[in-house]
Amino acid sequence: MKKIMWLMLVALLSLLPSVADAKKQAEPVDSVRILFIGNSFTYHNKMPQMVDSIATSQKRAVSITTVVKGGQRLSGHLENPKLHELLKKGGWDFVIVQEQSTDPALPTAQVVEKVYPSAHTIDSLVMAGSPNAKVIFFMTWGHKYGYRVPMPEYPPMNSYEGMQHRLITSYLEMAYDNDALCAPVGLAWKRVREERPNIILYNNDCYHPSRIGSYLAANVIYTTMFPKRYQSKFRAGMSGPEAEYLQQVAQSTVLDNLTLLNFK
Repeated sequence: MKKIMWLMLVALLSLLPSVADAKKQAEPVDSVRILFIGNSFTYHNKMPQMVDSIATSQKRAVSITTVVKGGQRLSGHLENPKLHELLKKGGWDFVIVQEQSTDPALPTAQVVEKVYPSAHTIDSLVMAGSPNAKVIFFMTWGHKYGYRVPMPEYPPMNSYEGMQHRLITSYLEMAYDNDALCAPVGLAWKRVREERPNIILYNNDCYHPSRIGSYLAANVIYTTMFPKRYQSKFRAGMSGPEAEYLQQVAQSTVLDNLTLLNFK
């Protein structure tokens, strides 16, 4: 009996290296490192965490860091030592950049003066610390009824359609000027408004996103980073059909417009 037990122990010990190897192979690969730079349009409803949840549903490991502050412009972010430290340290795979909600919709001369230089500076800082990173400019949406502070001197700001058109143009220009990508959240938002006006994309203030609006944004951003079709069981509390519709809109808006969004 003792001899049999000894032989069994030897056999078990001989298996230990293969068990250890199996455990090592099961460890997840390095996470994709994502940095969000923005304001309440980014952090409302914990949108970056929604991106994380979508990634988890696709068995993709991501690590998300945010530098966000309500109402902050890119020029204001550039005064934040924490952002400079993070960009200098590097190691980013994607950096998602969102400007203040109205500035890119202003008259062209003002956008050229106030928005584009800060966008370019941030892109340059990203590239200096993370040469292989991809910067993605997060195209936002027009306010529900146009800019909440009417601008009689600039009519495009005073309607959703005019404001959205200006945002589309300015964000695409930021992508083109910096050899970056554009996440077309505003384009997807426009399509949902037209196709299913009963879907509530806005918060009660008529410019911040509802939970549904943030979910749409998260799916657009995820598809821009990982451009292929998917189905996610993460629904952010929505019904299956509604969540699937928003996923499909997000994916089509990106995948049907790769050239427009500066994919090469």
